[in-house]
Amino acid sequence: ISQSLSEHSVFASNWVLLNQIMCGCSFDDGPAQCDYQQDPYDDFDWTHVSAQEVPYLHSDLPQGSYMMVDTSQHDYGEKARLQLPVMKENDTHCIDFNYLLYCPDGSSPGTLNILVKVNKGPLANPIWNVTSCTGKGWMKAELAVSTFWPNEYQVIFEAEVTNGRRGFIAIDDIQVLSYPCDKSPHFLRLGDVEVNAGLNATFQCIATVRDAVNNKLWLQRRNGEDIPVAEKKNINHRKFAASFRLREVSSQDQDLYRCVTQSERGSGVSNFAGLIVREPPRPIAPPQLLGVGPTYLLIQLNANSIFGDGPIILKEVEYRMTSGSWTETHAVNSPNYKLWHLDPDTEYEIRVLLTRPGEGGTGQPGPALITRTKCAEPMRTPKRLKIAETQARFIAVDWESLGYNITRCHTFNVTICYHYHKTNQSKADCLEMDPKAPRHVVGNLPPNTNVSLKMILTNPEGRKESDETIIQTEEDVPGPVPKEFVKATPSEDKISLQWKEPLEPNGIITQYEISYSSVHSFDPSVPLLRPPVLVSLPWNTSRHNFTQLHSGTTYQFLIRASTSKGYGPPTTLNVTTNISAPTLEEYDGSEASLNETATTITVLLKPAQAKGAPISTYQIVVREINPHRARREAGGGECYREPVSYQNAASAGLPYYFAAELLPRNLPEPLPFTVGDNKTYHGYWNAPLAPRKNYNIYFQAVSSVEKVSRRQMNKHTQVFQNHNLH
Repeated sequence: ISQSLSEHSVFASNWVLLNQIMCGCSFDDGPAQCDYQQDPYDDFDWTHVSAQEVPYLHSDLPQGSYMMVDTSQHDYGEKARLQLPVMKENDTHCIDFNYLLYCPDGSSPGTLNILVKVNKGPLANPIWNVTSCTGKGWMKAELAVSTFWPNEYQVIFEAEVTNGRRGFIAIDDIQVLSYPCDKSPHFLRLGDVEVNAGLNATFQCIATVRDAVNNKLWLQRRNGEDIPVAEKKNINHRKFAASFRLREVSSQDQDLYRCVTQSERGSGVSNFAGLIVREPPRPIAPPQLLGVGPTYLLIQLNANSIFGDGPIILKEVEYRMTSGSWTETHAVNSPNYKLWHLDPDTEYEIRVLLTRPGEGGTGQPGPALITRTKCAEPMRTPKRLKIAETQARFIAVDWESLGYNITRCHTFNVTICYHYHKTNQSKADCLEMDPKAPRHVVGNLPPNTNVSLKMILTNPEGRKESDETIIQTEEDVPGPVPKEFVKATPSEDKISLQWKEPLEPNGIITQYEISYSSVHSFDPSVPLLRPPVLVSLPWNTSRHNFTQLHSGTTYQFLIRASTSKGYGPPTTLNVTTNISAPTLEEYDGSEASLNETATTITVLLKPAQAKGAPISTYQIVVREINPHRARREAGGGECYREPVSYQNAASAGLPYYFAAELLPRNLPEPLPFTVGDNKTYHGYWNAPLAPRKNYNIYFQAVSSVEKVSRRQMNKHTQVFQNHNLH
């Protein structure tokens, strides 16, 4: 009975041990029997050493079946990989194995690396490795892989030749145990970390271990990058926590990460957890403008299309003046938003901010809408409308500088409007002024006139007008006396001048000034080029007589008016006095007739004295006296103006005719002249007188200038026999 109990105890012990070994490989029948595979893409294969065959190995190598690499047979950097079956575990387990690095000369022949590939992903860096020589004996190591179903993983043993020296790398007795490792930590499930771009991401790895040792810790990225531990803290004697920080992560840092610990006795590796980097959202398009006013802007956020990740938990509008440094942000809970209390005619830059969950979830501002508010109606006109200067023909106006607080618009016009009314002139006009100039001039105004001024400030939205200011321009010198209203009435020794006030008096006329001088005369004896005579007349004078003048003389008159500012331009007028008739000496009785015949009468002719014009001709007129008809007798001073020859008088039945016409040179001194001598004088026939008829003989002198003639006649009344001589 005791024997049977003993056998039963041995059987039970072996059954428990086998139950704890989930799978394993001692390589007695080669790696294929364990479903181990050589990597077809490595540099060379592991060599199977079988205890059932005679090995041709170094005598220092252990006996038995195992996998081995002779480093002396390969070049530096070459690798051989042995792949374990893909595993899908759903509970805690441990992989242990024996390994050997034999170095006959004491120099490491290479490196034994353990790699764990998850879900057929890329190979990361080794989770465990050894390079130091172990001697002839086998060493044991553990792998605590915390990857569970539905994920799968594959353990890969890699031998890497480092220097080509003689040596051996061997592995044996690989077992997958259904209980935790004694020496290597088991990591709790590593969760995904989600963080917004630009922030720091932290992975926290928590592990349990039966026998804590000084393990090396790091965070391994799937692409092979290793991140050192930032902080390690022991929770208790069998549990510790390690923190790993990735600073200011971006989308390029998004990947799978796992925790790795390593010691001489093995390694622990966690599951892969994802670092999810969310890009904070940003609108693709700028806001849309829906409405605009002087102090508001109505926009549509236009934030449905975004760059980055959602969900959107907050929408904000950020705006600022394009010329300013401040920025304001308003939270918005509707598709449209109105920005209030803005400055008129100001350019604003408006952007939309979007926020997703989590710290740093606010994205960069979207594209800018740059727009401008409308102008507002001006606040007022300038307070100080000051008349800076008043002259006869312009008014200078000053006012305060027009700032934006008054104009409420950067585009505005300053206009001065004025109007005035005079007897013969009215005008109303508006002048655009330079808003930057502090002084403005209103020109081309009439002197001595009340001008009404007002300023108008205008922008596209309205206008403000100032009160009217009435300013009188100063006097100026008057305009010329209108020549068309200057009338001159000349006589032989006097000129009467009449005029009217200037059309542009430009003030109150105070006096008139008339200067005159002789500039030409038909009488050579009249003196010329003498200083002009100046006559000043009061303001209410409109006519004046100028006496004691020379006849036949041209006088130049300059007439001008004066105000308090002085004399205006003169008006020039040339006036010629009338010429006078020549003066003939009187005859006494003895001089009237010198001789008489039946058909002639000889008389004495005396030269005449010219007056204002030279003597142009002398004329002898014969008039027959008919006592039977009433005829007009020409009296003294009534001259015969129309010359009539003897033939024309006879045919026309006229009682008189011109017997002779003498030039002044023909009568330089008193000379006798015979009437009826049957000669022709200057085209006139001196016909013989008829016997026994009575005649009046007339002698007249003629002065002619520019179609103006003056005559003086003497009549001889003494009768000689049948003739009378005058």
